[in-house]
Amino acid sequence: MVIRMRHTRAHSKNRRSHHALKTPTLAVCKNCGANHRPHHMCLECGFYNGRQVMDLEAKKVAREARIAKKREAIEAQQEAIAPTETEAVAEATPTENEEEKK
Repeated sequence: MVIRMRHTRAHSKNRRSHHALKTPTLAVCKNCGANHRPHHMCLECGFYNGRQVMDLEAKKVAREARIAKKREAIEAQQEAIAPTETEAVAEATPTENEEEKK
């Protein structure tokens, strides 16, 4: 499609005048006093409108347990791989030394 009329700088800037970022409106939590988005639960304590919607402490404990389990699995996998790598290095080193001597 061909542009038929060029937009002047003023017209373009007037159109873009509504593109500015606005500061978010925040509400204060009745339970802990932290700021949160209006009509959303508080991300600090999990309360909304005076009642607990989500137990964030339990979620935090579950998340830490999941991360610890994942770290242990990664360490176990690395330990299983490490002996085979050392064996491969040990086998490759003498052959290189013998080639250098010849």
